[in-house]
Amino acid sequence: MSGCDRSQSWVKGMARPINEKCWHCSQLSVEAARELHGELGDGCWNEKTCHRKRSHYRNRADNNQKRKGQYASVKDMRSLQVRSPIQASPKAPPVALLYLYREARKDAHLHAIAIAVWQGDQKLEEIPPTHCLGMTNGQVRQYLQTVLLDLNQRYGIKTFEPEIRYDPGFCPIRPCPLKALVNE
Repeated sequence: MSGCDRSQSWVKGMARPINEKCWHCSQLSVEAARELHGELGDGCWNEKTCHRKRSHYRNRADNNQKRKGQYASVKDMRSLQVRSPIQASPKAPPVALLYLYREARKDAHLHAIAIAVWQGDQKLEEIPPTHCLGMTNGQVRQYLQTVLLDLNQRYGIKTFEPEIRYDPGFCPIRPCPLKALVNE
């Protein structure tokens, strides 16, 4: 056995104590360490293991600090995973959705209009669908402006979200003149 081997026993899981001789040797240059602990010195020098041990002892403080930082970040991640998820959701402003029942053609007439006010995933108000049969474009615009004025007073809504178009066949109004023609 060489002079650097430890005769002390150590418990599994606990760090081994620092070998003072190896620590002092790590502070020397390689040539000085070979001279002091080589064949002409106390015979402790082993070409296969001493370079690694010296590096370990020289960089021990930095390596331990790095290891502590990694352990702390893993510990923080574990504590984050254990915590319950955040229940707060952003407060969404109320929005007005405009549903237009109209065919896909450019020259198609507007069959009906419906409006709903949403805040996040909660429906605040629904203005039932209204048939637009016989209404001019100006009358439809006037109706929408009147609804917007009311929505502005109640919820602070100034404009509709981009319109949502449905085929007139899905008109929810009963009785519906369009469905009466289809059923005949």
